[in-house]
Amino acid sequence: EVQLQASGGGLVQFGGSLRLSCAASGSRLDGYAIGWFRQAPGKDRVGIACVSSNDDGPFYDNSVKGRFTLSSDKAKNILYLQMNDLKPEDTAVYYCATDPRLMYGRTCLTRLHGYAYWGQGTLVTVSS
Repeated sequence: EVQLQASGGGLVQFGGSLRLSCAASGSRLDGYAIGWFRQAPGKDRVGIACVSSNDDGPFYDNSVKGRFTLSSDKAKNILYLQMNDLKPEDTAVYYCATDPRLMYGRTCLTRLHGYAYWGQGTLVTVSS
């Protein structure tokens, strides 16, 4: 079983930057689909960045493309989400997730139900 620990959230001003981290334990993530998701107040959880199980990607939602970057340190088994040029509409709880089952292409952004393992979430608040 995989455990994920997300961190790095906080309060940031409009236009600022944050880097979220997601430390994985229990299994290496090689061959796993990995993703970052967010849930704004009163809204559904949505995918914003992911890499498919065959290492295709990263794929990004249009709302964050060009501003956010998903990366990983495979040696340390850690995922990152670098967030630049933050906007108030980026305010949300951010989650990392992973799953060992096959998930190809951009489906890693939309198949939330396909992820078995989720981090606990970290709150990002962007002030205007």
